Amino acid sequence: MILYEYPFNERIRTYLRLQQLFNRLGQLMGRTDALDHHFALTTLFEIIEVASRSELKSDVLKDLERQRQLYNGYRGNPAISEQALDGLIAQLDEHFEALNHVSGKIGQSLNDNDFLMALRSRAVIPGGTCEFDLPAYHAWQHHSAASRAQDLSQWVEPFGPLAQAVKLLLQMLRESGSSQKVMATAGQLQQNLPQGRTFQLLRLKIDDSLGITPEISCNRLLVVIRMLRQHSDGKWVATSEDVPFEMTLCA
Repeated sequence: MILYEYPFNERIRTYLRLQQLFNRLGQLMGRTDALDHHFALTTLFEIIEVASRSELKSDVLKDLERQRQLYNGYRGNPAISEQALDGLIAQLDEHFEALNHVSGKIGQSLNDNDFLMALRSRAVIPGGTCEFDLPAYHAWQHHSAASRAQDLSQWVEPFGPLAQAVKLLLQMLRESGSSQKVMATAGQLQQNLPQGRTFQLLRLKIDDSLGITPEISCNRLLVVIRMLRQHSDGKWVATSEDVPFEMTLCA
């Protein structure tokens, strides 16, 4: 099965992008080759770009507080374990405090690192990080894998509270929906959304053996999914066959 996720708003879109970048960064940092560490740095620069949004930290803090208030409202409900509820609220409080203690924009301190900023400005130029352009970076790539990994960990550390908070918020969002099996009749599905609920994320699972890719479009009122199949010329074309899949709407 292949999982596709589609955000309903810009805030969730940013969270999904950040989580993808943090996951990629974690994989690259765990390797030892200098080339992997090069792409870890370029991924870090992408994270810096996303995290530079002035409203990001405020959005995450508001979402953490909103979730804390929501789950506090479940206290006294006999169907909910108080122990599990206490643990979840404690996680929310922990991530809120960690992120709230970060002064200024997240990762702002890296702007004072001349080595990183020189590399960042050259990394956007095709071939701009060659040894004749950045000899200091060329020398860094010849450091031991352990030394490079230590530097990377130090540079990534300021983003830890953001990464953990976004991970928890997306986990809670994904767990808020229930999956349903549906059919895209003649390759199309159009579904009105119930009034009074604000959905934030659509999750779609489809059997990869079908060779079908979904094209998703949605807003607060409507979900439209069109199934595409790749032809021998490489073009993706709408299919007219019935396609089964699983869909989850998360609020």
